[in-house]
Amino acid sequence: MESLSEALGNWRNLSFARRAEQKTKLLLEDPLVQKLRAAHPELDDQTVKLHMNKLYQYVTEHRNCSNCPGLELCPNDFEGHYTMLAVDTSGDRTYIHDRKVSCRKLIAKEAQDTIRSRIRSFYIDNAALTHGYSTDEIVDIDPDRVEAVGAILKYIRRTQDEGLQKQGLYLVGPFGTGKTFLMCYMLYQLAKSGRTGVIVYMPDFVEDLKSMFAEPQQMKETIELLKETDLLVFDDIGAENLSPWVRDHVMGAILNYRMNRKPTFFTSNHEPDELEKHFSFTSKDGDEEYKGQRIMDRIRPFVDVIVVNGSNKRGRAGS
Repeated sequence: MESLSEALGNWRNLSFARRAEQKTKLLLEDPLVQKLRAAHPELDDQTVKLHMNKLYQYVTEHRNCSNCPGLELCPNDFEGHYTMLAVDTSGDRTYIHDRKVSCRKLIAKEAQDTIRSRIRSFYIDNAALTHGYSTDEIVDIDPDRVEAVGAILKYIRRTQDEGLQKQGLYLVGPFGTGKTFLMCYMLYQLAKSGRTGVIVYMPDFVEDLKSMFAEPQQMKETIELLKETDLLVFDDIGAENLSPWVRDHVMGAILNYRMNRKPTFFTSNHEPDELEKHFSFTSKDGDEEYKGQRIMDRIRPFVDVIVVNGSNKRGRAGS
Protein backbone atom coordinates (compact mmCIF):
# COMPACT_ATOMS: atom_id res chain seq x y z
CA MET A 1 0.00 0.00 0.00
CA GLU A 2 1.49 3.42 -0.99
CA SER A 3 2.11 5.94 1.74
CA LEU A 4 0.37 9.29 2.02
CA SER A 5 3.57 11.13 1.03
CA GLU A 6 3.95 8.95 -2.06
CA ALA A 7 0.33 9.57 -2.98
CA LEU A 8 0.79 13.36 -2.61
CA GLY A 9 3.97 13.19 -4.68
CA ASN A 10 2.24 11.29 -7.45
CA TRP A 11 -0.65 13.78 -7.37
CA ARG A 12 1.72 16.71 -7.65
CA ASN A 13 3.57 15.07 -10.53
CA LEU A 14 0.29 14.36 -12.30
CA SER A 15 -0.92 17.90 -11.69
CA PHE A 16 2.34 19.36 -13.02
CA ALA A 17 2.21 17.13 -16.08
CA ARG A 18 -1.35 18.22 -16.82
CA ARG A 19 -0.48 21.89 -16.46
CA ALA A 20 2.54 21.44 -18.73
CA GLU A 21 0.41 19.61 -21.27
CA GLN A 22 -2.18 22.37 -21.17
CA LYS A 23 0.47 25.08 -21.66
CA THR A 24 1.95 23.14 -24.58
CA LYS A 25 -1.48 22.80 -26.16
CA LEU A 26 -2.17 26.54 -25.82
CA LEU A 27 1.24 27.38 -27.22
CA LEU A 28 0.80 25.16 -30.26
CA GLU A 29 -2.62 26.70 -30.89
CA ASP A 30 -1.24 30.23 -30.76
CA PRO A 31 -1.71 32.02 -34.15
CA LEU A 32 1.99 32.95 -34.30
CA VAL A 33 3.10 29.33 -33.93
CA GLN A 34 0.50 28.13 -36.41
CA LYS A 35 1.62 30.77 -38.90
CA LEU A 36 5.24 29.68 -38.45
CA ARG A 37 4.34 26.03 -39.03
CA ALA A 38 2.25 26.89 -42.07
CA ALA A 39 5.23 28.71 -43.56
CA HIS A 40 7.52 25.79 -42.73
CA PRO A 41 5.77 22.43 -43.25
CA GLU A 42 9.06 20.71 -42.39
CA LEU A 43 8.45 21.54 -38.71
CA ASP A 44 7.17 18.23 -37.38
CA ASP A 45 5.81 17.69 -33.87
CA GLN A 46 9.09 16.35 -32.55
CA THR A 47 11.08 19.38 -33.74
CA VAL A 48 8.48 21.74 -32.31
CA LYS A 49 8.60 20.05 -28.90
CA LEU A 50 12.39 20.18 -28.85
CA HIS A 51 12.22 23.98 -29.28
CA MET A 52 9.32 24.78 -26.96
CA ASN A 53 11.35 27.29 -24.95
CA LYS A 54 12.17 29.31 -28.05
CA LEU A 55 8.54 29.23 -29.19
CA TYR A 56 7.35 30.32 -25.76
CA GLN A 57 9.82 33.24 -25.72
CA TYR A 58 8.77 34.19 -29.25
CA VAL A 59 5.04 34.22 -28.47
CA THR A 60 5.44 35.93 -25.08
CA GLU A 61 7.60 38.77 -26.36
CA HIS A 62 5.41 39.44 -29.38
CA ARG A 63 2.39 39.57 -27.07
CA ASN A 64 4.27 42.04 -24.84
CA CYS A 65 5.06 44.18 -27.88
CA SER A 66 1.41 44.17 -28.94
CA ASN A 67 0.57 45.72 -25.56
CA CYS A 68 3.73 47.82 -25.28
CA PRO A 69 3.84 49.83 -22.03
CA GLY A 70 6.67 52.00 -23.35
CA LEU A 71 10.39 51.48 -23.78
CA GLU A 72 11.20 52.31 -20.15
CA LEU A 73 8.78 49.62 -18.91
CA CYS A 74 9.62 46.99 -21.53
CA PRO A 75 8.93 43.55 -19.97
CA ASN A 76 11.01 41.59 -22.47
CA ASP A 77 14.32 40.01 -21.46
CA PHE A 78 16.31 42.66 -23.33
CA GLU A 79 14.81 46.16 -23.24
CA GLY A 80 13.64 47.26 -26.66
CA HIS A 81 14.15 43.85 -28.28
CA TYR A 82 11.91 40.96 -29.23
CA THR A 83 12.59 37.40 -30.41
CA MET A 84 12.47 36.41 -34.07
CA LEU A 85 12.66 32.81 -35.27
CA ALA A 86 14.23 31.26 -38.33
CA VAL A 87 13.90 27.67 -39.52
CA ASP A 88 16.86 25.81 -40.99
CA THR A 89 17.17 22.27 -42.35
CA SER A 90 20.50 20.49 -42.29
CA GLY A 91 20.58 16.97 -43.66
CA ASP A 92 17.52 15.19 -42.33
CA ARG A 93 17.11 17.44 -39.28
CA THR A 94 15.24 20.71 -38.88
CA TYR A 95 16.25 23.41 -36.39
CA ILE A 96 14.65 26.56 -35.03
CA HIS A 97 17.06 29.46 -34.44
CA ASP A 98 16.21 32.54 -32.41
CA ARG A 99 17.66 36.04 -32.50
CA LYS A 100 16.91 39.36 -30.81
CA VAL A 101 15.63 42.22 -32.95
CA SER A 102 15.40 45.91 -32.00
CA CYS A 103 11.85 47.21 -31.81
CA ARG A 104 10.67 50.38 -33.56
CA LYS A 105 10.64 52.36 -30.32
CA LEU A 106 14.27 51.50 -29.59
CA ILE A 107 15.32 52.28 -33.16
CA ALA A 108 13.56 55.67 -32.91
CA LYS A 109 15.19 56.38 -29.54
CA GLU A 110 18.64 55.51 -30.83
CA ALA A 111 18.09 57.76 -33.84
CA GLN A 112 17.06 60.60 -31.50
CA ASP A 113 20.09 59.98 -29.28
CA THR A 114 22.35 60.16 -32.33
CA ILE A 115 20.80 63.49 -33.34
CA ARG A 116 21.13 64.91 -29.83
CA SER A 117 24.74 63.76 -29.57
CA ARG A 118 25.59 66.08 -32.48
CA ILE A 119 24.45 69.16 -30.55
CA ARG A 120 26.26 70.65 -27.56
CA SER A 121 24.78 73.38 -25.42
CA PHE A 122 26.46 75.66 -22.90
CA TYR A 123 24.07 77.05 -20.27
CA ILE A 124 20.98 76.53 -22.47
CA ASP A 125 17.84 74.64 -21.44
CA ASN A 126 17.92 71.39 -23.44
CA ALA A 127 14.12 71.22 -23.87
CA ALA A 128 14.12 72.75 -27.36
CA LEU A 129 17.10 70.64 -28.40
CA THR A 130 15.45 67.35 -27.43
CA HIS A 131 12.05 67.75 -29.04
CA GLY A 132 11.26 67.76 -32.74
CA TYR A 133 8.63 70.38 -33.51
CA SER A 134 6.67 70.48 -36.74
CA THR A 135 6.62 73.56 -38.97
CA ASP A 136 2.95 74.15 -38.10
CA GLU A 137 3.74 74.06 -34.37
CA ILE A 138 6.46 76.71 -34.50
CA VAL A 139 4.28 78.97 -36.68
CA ASP A 140 1.16 78.52 -34.55
CA ILE A 141 3.01 79.51 -31.37
CA ASP A 142 3.08 83.11 -32.63
CA PRO A 143 1.80 84.16 -36.10
CA ASP A 144 3.61 87.52 -35.72
CA ARG A 145 6.95 85.84 -36.30
CA VAL A 146 5.86 83.88 -39.38
CA GLU A 147 8.24 85.86 -41.62
CA ALA A 148 11.21 85.01 -39.40
CA VAL A 149 10.17 81.35 -39.26
CA GLY A 150 9.92 81.27 -43.04
CA ALA A 151 13.45 82.65 -43.41
CA ILE A 152 14.85 80.05 -41.02
CA LEU A 153 13.02 77.21 -42.76
CA LYS A 154 14.41 78.43 -46.07
CA TYR A 155 17.92 78.45 -44.58
CA ILE A 156 17.47 74.91 -43.27
CA ARG A 157 16.30 73.63 -46.66
CA ARG A 158 19.16 75.37 -48.46
CA THR A 159 21.72 73.80 -46.13
CA GLN A 160 20.12 70.37 -46.53
CA ASP A 161 20.15 70.70 -50.33
CA GLU A 162 23.45 72.50 -50.92
CA GLY A 163 25.56 71.66 -47.89
CA LEU A 164 27.02 73.85 -45.17
CA GLN A 165 26.65 77.58 -45.92
CA LYS A 166 29.30 80.21 -45.22
CA GLN A 167 26.65 82.76 -44.36
CA GLY A 168 24.96 82.61 -40.94
CA LEU A 169 21.96 84.41 -39.43
CA TYR A 170 21.55 87.28 -36.97
CA LEU A 171 18.21 87.08 -35.16
CA VAL A 172 17.23 90.34 -33.52
CA GLY A 173 14.06 91.18 -31.66
CA PRO A 174 12.51 92.08 -28.32
CA PHE A 175 13.04 90.04 -25.19
CA GLY A 176 11.27 86.67 -25.12
CA THR A 177 10.12 86.43 -28.75
CA GLY A 178 11.62 82.94 -29.17
CA LYS A 179 14.92 83.68 -30.90
CA THR A 180 16.75 81.02 -28.89
CA PHE A 181 14.01 78.49 -29.55
CA LEU A 182 14.21 79.09 -33.31
CA MET A 183 17.97 78.56 -33.27
CA CYS A 184 17.54 75.33 -31.29
CA TYR A 185 14.96 74.21 -33.85
CA MET A 186 17.43 74.90 -36.66
CA LEU A 187 20.21 72.96 -34.89
CA TYR A 188 17.88 70.01 -34.33
CA GLN A 189 16.73 69.88 -37.95
CA LEU A 190 20.25 70.11 -39.34
CA ALA A 191 21.56 67.57 -36.80
CA LYS A 192 19.17 65.11 -38.46
CA SER A 193 21.18 65.70 -41.64
CA GLY A 194 24.41 64.87 -39.81
CA ARG A 195 25.54 68.40 -38.90
CA THR A 196 27.16 69.15 -35.55
CA GLY A 197 26.15 72.23 -33.59
CA VAL A 198 26.91 74.23 -30.45
CA ILE A 199 24.77 76.90 -28.81
CA VAL A 200 26.31 79.17 -26.18
CA TYR A 201 24.43 81.48 -23.80
CA MET A 202 26.83 84.42 -23.82
CA PRO A 203 26.29 86.02 -20.36
CA ASP A 204 27.04 82.76 -18.51
CA PHE A 205 29.72 81.67 -20.96
CA VAL A 206 31.76 84.85 -20.49
CA GLU A 207 31.59 84.49 -16.71
CA ASP A 208 32.63 80.86 -16.90
CA LEU A 209 35.63 81.69 -19.07
CA LYS A 210 37.14 83.49 -16.05
CA SER A 211 37.26 80.24 -14.10
CA MET A 212 39.01 78.54 -17.01
CA PHE A 213 42.15 80.62 -16.49
CA ALA A 214 43.21 77.98 -13.97
CA GLU A 215 42.48 75.20 -16.49
CA PRO A 216 44.14 76.23 -19.76
CA GLN A 217 43.59 72.82 -21.37
CA GLN A 218 39.83 73.01 -20.81
CA MET A 219 39.79 76.52 -22.23
CA LYS A 220 41.74 75.43 -25.30
CA GLU A 221 39.40 72.48 -25.90
CA THR A 222 36.31 74.69 -25.50
CA ILE A 223 37.58 77.28 -27.98
CA GLU A 224 38.57 74.56 -30.46
CA LEU A 225 35.08 73.06 -30.19
CA LEU A 226 33.51 76.43 -30.99
CA LYS A 227 35.86 76.92 -33.91
CA GLU A 228 35.32 73.52 -35.49
CA THR A 229 31.61 72.75 -34.99
CA ASP A 230 29.53 72.96 -38.17
CA LEU A 231 26.97 75.36 -36.70
CA LEU A 232 27.75 77.79 -33.88
CA VAL A 233 25.14 79.94 -32.14
CA PHE A 234 26.04 82.80 -29.81
CA ASP A 235 22.82 83.29 -27.89
CA ASP A 236 21.87 86.66 -26.34
CA ILE A 237 25.03 88.33 -27.52
CA GLY A 238 25.35 91.87 -26.21
CA ALA A 239 24.00 90.93 -22.77
CA GLU A 240 27.37 89.70 -21.47
CA ASN A 241 29.73 91.65 -19.19
CA LEU A 242 32.48 91.99 -21.74
CA SER A 243 36.21 92.15 -21.02
CA PRO A 244 38.90 93.10 -23.54
CA TRP A 245 40.43 89.63 -23.28
CA VAL A 246 37.16 87.83 -24.09
CA ARG A 247 36.44 90.21 -26.95
CA ASP A 248 39.89 90.14 -28.55
CA HIS A 249 41.30 86.70 -27.72
CA VAL A 250 38.20 84.51 -27.53
CA MET A 251 35.45 86.04 -29.68
CA GLY A 252 37.96 87.51 -32.11
CA ALA A 253 39.85 84.23 -32.52
CA ILE A 254 36.69 82.15 -32.99
CA LEU A 255 35.07 84.51 -35.47
CA ASN A 256 38.30 85.04 -37.40
CA TYR A 257 38.68 81.28 -37.84
CA ARG A 258 35.08 80.63 -38.86
CA MET A 259 34.52 83.43 -41.36
CA ASN A 260 34.48 82.09 -44.92
CA ARG A 261 34.63 78.56 -43.47
CA LYS A 262 31.55 77.78 -41.40
CA PRO A 263 28.40 79.71 -40.50
CA THR A 264 27.98 81.49 -37.18
CA PHE A 265 24.60 82.54 -35.79
CA PHE A 266 23.59 85.17 -33.28
CA THR A 267 20.52 86.08 -31.25
CA SER A 268 20.35 89.49 -29.68
CA ASN A 269 18.10 92.25 -28.40
CA HIS A 270 20.52 94.69 -30.09
CA GLU A 271 20.65 95.75 -33.71
CA PRO A 272 24.10 95.21 -35.27
CA ASP A 273 25.01 98.92 -34.88
CA GLU A 274 24.12 98.76 -31.19
CA LEU A 275 26.18 95.59 -30.81
CA GLU A 276 29.18 97.41 -32.26
CA LYS A 277 28.89 100.01 -29.51
CA HIS A 278 28.73 97.20 -26.96
CA PHE A 279 31.95 95.71 -28.33
CA SER A 280 33.59 99.13 -28.39
CA PHE A 281 33.31 99.67 -24.65
CA THR A 282 34.67 97.59 -21.78
CA SER A 283 34.65 98.31 -18.07
CA LYS A 284 38.44 98.03 -18.02
CA ASP A 285 39.63 99.99 -21.04
CA GLY A 286 36.65 102.25 -21.71
CA ASP A 287 35.79 103.25 -25.27
CA GLU A 288 37.77 101.43 -27.99
CA GLU A 289 35.79 102.13 -31.12
CA TYR A 290 38.17 100.51 -33.58
CA LYS A 291 38.09 97.21 -31.65
CA GLY A 292 34.31 97.17 -31.77
CA GLN A 293 34.48 97.74 -35.54
CA ARG A 294 37.05 94.98 -35.84
CA ILE A 295 34.74 92.41 -34.22
CA MET A 296 31.74 93.56 -36.28
CA ASP A 297 33.81 93.20 -39.46
CA ARG A 298 33.85 89.49 -38.60
CA ILE A 299 30.07 89.42 -38.06
CA ARG A 300 28.23 91.84 -40.38
CA PRO A 301 29.42 90.52 -43.77
CA PHE A 302 28.75 86.90 -42.76
CA VAL A 303 25.15 87.04 -41.52
CA ASP A 304 21.70 87.83 -42.84
CA VAL A 305 19.72 89.86 -40.31
CA ILE A 306 16.27 88.49 -39.43
CA VAL A 307 13.87 90.47 -37.26
CA VAL A 308 11.87 88.26 -34.90
CA ASN A 309 8.61 89.93 -33.92
CA GLY A 310 5.96 88.68 -31.52
CA SER A 311 4.91 88.69 -27.91
CA ASN A 312 7.00 87.74 -24.90
CA LYS A 313 6.72 83.96 -24.53
CA ARG A 314 9.38 83.53 -21.88
CA GLY A 315 8.33 80.78 -19.50
CA ARG A 316 5.90 79.14 -21.92
CA ALA A 317 6.56 75.57 -23.06
CA GLY A 318 7.76 75.16 -26.65
CA SER A 319 8.27 78.85 -27.34
